[in-house]
Amino acid sequence: MAEAAVAWIDTLDDGQRAVGVWDWPGSKAADAERVLWFYTPTDHGGLTTHQQRPHQQRAAMRLLSTGLSEAGYVSASTIMGLENVLDRTEGFTTGFARDRGRDPGMYYLRVFGDPSGDGPWSWRFGGHHVSVNHLVMDGEAVAGSPCFLGADPMVSPLLGGRELRPLGGVEDTARELLHALDADQRTRAVLTGTAPADIIGANRVQPRPGDRLIPLPDLWRGHFEQGLEDRLWSMHDGLEAQLGVTEADRAATELTAQPRGIAGADLGAGQKSILRALLDTYVGRMPPGLVERERARFDGDALDAVHFAWAGGLQRGDPHYYRLQGPRLLAEWDHTQRGVNHAHSVWRDPGHDFGLDLLGEHLVEHHLG
Repeated sequence: MAEAAVAWIDTLDDGQRAVGVWDWPGSKAADAERVLWFYTPTDHGGLTTHQQRPHQQRAAMRLLSTGLSEAGYVSASTIMGLENVLDRTEGFTTGFARDRGRDPGMYYLRVFGDPSGDGPWSWRFGGHHVSVNHLVMDGEAVAGSPCFLGADPMVSPLLGGRELRPLGGVEDTARELLHALDADQRTRAVLTGTAPADIIGANRVQPRPGDRLIPLPDLWRGHFEQGLEDRLWSMHDGLEAQLGVTEADRAATELTAQPRGIAGADLGAGQKSILRALLDTYVGRMPPGLVERERARFDGDALDAVHFAWAGGLQRGDPHYYRLQGPRLLAEWDHTQRGVNHAHSVWRDPGHDFGLDLLGEHLVEHHLG
């Protein structure tokens, strides 16, 4: 990972470095930028793909590949390519106050700190429906979340009557688990028959109990001129009205300290096997060398503490939402937007996202001890 980061940085000129490479944060204001993350087509901060020459783009993608498994990298690359498909769907129009609203060149990379030095450093890669974040300390990649992957369209036609579904396994495995539950188990798992319009944790730095959905207009870096701002509010309000979201539904899906849904401890052996497979669609985004550590956190009895919760319809094509929650785990999926053809998924490690807990320990040990 460090080798790939250095190789990318070495290709940059001074102007590109000023945008793409920042010193390790030395203040709260600077650190606040390091932990900002988005999944909307907004300014994620950093050097965009189309601001780079082809050999620099290759080096940037090499760095991205070090932070994802092969399946994760293929999924992310496919999702980025879907910007061209989405552009066609929307009539190749401008949008979001830029010349091309749906743009596969608007993916941002920024490195914080010196990958060749001894101190902590991190990097993030993000754009519409992709957000990858990694922290390296003492030569080890110690935190790889949040990790967000979305898809719009979620389902696209291919020649020969086939479908392109980049996140199909993330959806289908959850529905397999839902339908494997008996009537009593399903009653415990289903929070409400109405899905929320998005993931509940949204792009918060630290999701907390009581959090509810953040409206679409507030998921961007800053706000737009009034006309576009009104359009975003109309999209948000219109989707909630279409879904039939009530205050009771919002209360049912808000984040809680004690996970809602059905616990792994209350599942049979076959159901637990599906739960583990579902969990792996999230932690399995990590590359070799890191994924083993993440999987091991849920070995044995640890899987018993993972809760599965569902909201919305039960069949494919119905608007739906689910989450996995447990110790140091919050994975969310929402498939409601654009007529149920626009999906969001995210893997969080609450308390450990961005390595904030480790950095606090490092500060005490090396600067205050």
